[in-house]
Amino acid sequence: MGIYLSTPKTEKFSEDGENDRVRYGLSSMQGWRAAMEDAHAAYPDLDESTSFFGVYDGHGGKVVAKFCAKYLHQQVLKHEAYATGDIGASVHRAFFRMDEMMRGQRGWRELAILGDKIDKFTGMIEGLIWSPKGGEGIDQDDDWAIEEGPHSDFSGPTSGSTACVAILRNNQLVVANAGDSRCVISRKGQAYNLSRDHKPDLEAEKERILKAGGFIHAGRVNGSLNLSRAIGDMEFKQNKLLPAEKQTVSANPDINTVELCDDDDFLVLACDGIWDCMSSQMLVDFIHEQLRSETKLSVICERVLDRCLAPSTATGEGCDNMTMILVQFKKSIKSASPAELQSSHSKSVDTESKPEGGQEKAVAAVGGATKSSI
Repeated sequence: MGIYLSTPKTEKFSEDGENDRVRYGLSSMQGWRAAMEDAHAAYPDLDESTSFFGVYDGHGGKVVAKFCAKYLHQQVLKHEAYATGDIGASVHRAFFRMDEMMRGQRGWRELAILGDKIDKFTGMIEGLIWSPKGGEGIDQDDDWAIEEGPHSDFSGPTSGSTACVAILRNNQLVVANAGDSRCVISRKGQAYNLSRDHKPDLEAEKERILKAGGFIHAGRVNGSLNLSRAIGDMEFKQNKLLPAEKQTVSANPDINTVELCDDDDFLVLACDGIWDCMSSQMLVDFIHEQLRSETKLSVICERVLDRCLAPSTATGEGCDNMTMILVQFKKSIKSASPAELQSSHSKSVDTESKPEGGQEKAVAAVGGATKSSI
């Protein structure tokens, strides 16, 4: 449930932007929670032909979400597969790279800098003492310098974060997700889930958890974590006999590649604080209704947050941090060649995403890439 305030913090951080491909608006709000642990990234011009949007919902602290918001899109750009046009492979690697980068002395220092004021000060001092000499080139290419220091054996943060990102290039949309934040597209007013909420009671998730030596109690991994994939949460990733994708909690993202068409209206990325209160179709319907009279997309996002905010903490629903990004496609989507629409990985499963009914129906993508036609 978490610790709640006596009155909610309803101040919002909102932003709008656009280019010749998309317009977007976003908003985030702390709400009833004692701290804001969400983060987000919105780069309509990741490069000259690509847009990147991401929602990161932290738990146990804010630092992993902030770390992902700062570095994940950079790692997508730096991977050699990105240069060849394989966005799926580059974003897949970027998710695992977050866990790798947060370990050791430099990982500890970067997390400290992103933490609260005391940690930030400590982290900056550690940086001055322990940063390698001539460190101006640390961030060139994919160099993440190994630093000697008192935290060289730091195994990574015990806090964690979901990551749900959408990368748009021409008419190709690549969605990567680990955790229970969600990406939904509206096609002719119909909501389609482009990600799947990773919960411990899903059969594939349960099987991995048990094989890794974990257990599920009251719908939570080892009785504590109510989602089964996340970045960070290193205490659940300590089985040295297993690769990263088979740990009790894994950062392994589902990758879903979708071919856009002129029937597509908009895309929504949001944390579970919103999906706990509205189904995918309810949110799509609400946005369509708002678009009839409101042109500023961040205002629509703000109205969603206000609608989801609970009047009290009695039930816990509507009491979470909330973050939402709304991306509206500008029409005249170009046709892509078949090569551009290939799935991100060689091991792909062709799965048709279906409209949701009474129950949420997410695109099935188990531990790898999926190519969807919706």
